[in-house]
Amino acid sequence: QAENAKIKKEWLEVLEETKRNRALSEKRRLEQEAMPRPAPTPPESTNPFEEDEEEEEEEPSAEEEVVDLSLEWIQELPEDLDVCIAQRDFEGAVDLLDKLNEYLGDKPMSQPVKELRAKVDERVRQLTDVLVFELSPDRSLRGGPRATRRAVSQLIRLGQSTKACELFLKNRAAAVQTAIRQLRIEGATLLYIHKLCHVFFTSLLETAREFETDFAGNNGCYSAFVVWARSSMRMFVDAFSKQVFDSKESLSTAAECVKVAKEHCKQLSEIGLDLTFIIHALLVKDIKGALQSYKDIIIEATKHRNSEEMWRRMNLMTPEALGKLREEMRSCGVGNFDQYTGDDCWVNLSYTVVAFTKQTMAFLEEALKLYFPELHMVLLESLVEIILVAVQHVDYSLRCEQDPEKKAFIRQNASFLYETVLPVVEKRFEEGVGKPAKQLQDLRNASRLMRVNPESTTSVV
Repeated sequence: QAENAKIKKEWLEVLEETKRNRALSEKRRLEQEAMPRPAPTPPESTNPFEEDEEEEEEEPSAEEEVVDLSLEWIQELPEDLDVCIAQRDFEGAVDLLDKLNEYLGDKPMSQPVKELRAKVDERVRQLTDVLVFELSPDRSLRGGPRATRRAVSQLIRLGQSTKACELFLKNRAAAVQTAIRQLRIEGATLLYIHKLCHVFFTSLLETAREFETDFAGNNGCYSAFVVWARSSMRMFVDAFSKQVFDSKESLSTAAECVKVAKEHCKQLSEIGLDLTFIIHALLVKDIKGALQSYKDIIIEATKHRNSEEMWRRMNLMTPEALGKLREEMRSCGVGNFDQYTGDDCWVNLSYTVVAFTKQTMAFLEEALKLYFPELHMVLLESLVEIILVAVQHVDYSLRCEQDPEKKAFIRQNASFLYETVLPVVEKRFEEGVGKPAKQLQDLRNASRLMRVNPESTTSVV
């Protein structure tokens, strides 16, 4: 304790001066350590051959170069990185890292450099963690694919394009799944499918375009996008099938829904992405089941009508009803129906054969909307099964009927079935598929043999 204020002030001044001198000497010492030390002067030699050795010893001096880390921006770099990360200035942080990497690019890895690198690497890990969090679904779902662009681009600049790709696609998968779940299932199935296709394929298209922008220089990431697209398509088909096929919608509704999905899928060709084969592969099982189920319905309905067959002409009662039937048969492809109409409102055909014709042609038209190569045999076998029910019924009736007048009427129906309906089915199938069906040709030829020998017992009822 000083005796008075004056002595106290003098002591404080001395103390401050000592601190300043010590800080100055410490700074000079650090500067001297950072500066390259001159090599000791070798003693003069009179040996002329030592000159070459001296030149060789001077060459590795570059490796002993000491990196100048006393620059102000380098000294403050760790703290500046902390500030950039805290303020979410990701671009500024990566710019600082690029500047440091450029400065240290050709410099030797001395101990001070290693220590600086360790400090910077810790900040890089922190920055990466923040960018990863920015790409989490909780952070950037609402802004669409572009909301991820900032974080993705900085991760790519940090040399982590693979991680950026993985996180971007995970983010978009969660966004698509959320959008599908938020769709309300209300009204007609076709209306819901229109909404589902719009939401899904628009998201897929936007994601593909954003991916192409963000990862334009990273060709290795494109295979990951294709895998992601296939996985997303499976998620879409699950929602699609649950609403269309699991709810046992009619074949016509299913055909319209599949048509809508195919049309939306073609939009992806705008960016050179064709996923049609994927949607075919994922839907083939459900469409097979729908075709076979509807085939069974037609067969049961045909058998039921056959069991009640009276082989009588149809009386439509009114010209309007006859005109409507003419239009229906014309839409089925039957152009010669007028030759089977009689006076007034009579039709010289059985109700069973007419109903079979309309139902079979309707099945074929809807099935062709669902058609793709993987379904060829399923559709063909279903048609053959359906036709056989009618063919065998007519053949059986011809062999069993004893009344000559009624037998003549059965033959007229058989003629309509064999010479008009079967060729129309065969022609329409070939138009829709693009190639003839030998099984249908063989069926028609076998039916012709039955007509030649109506007493044959080879047909099975």
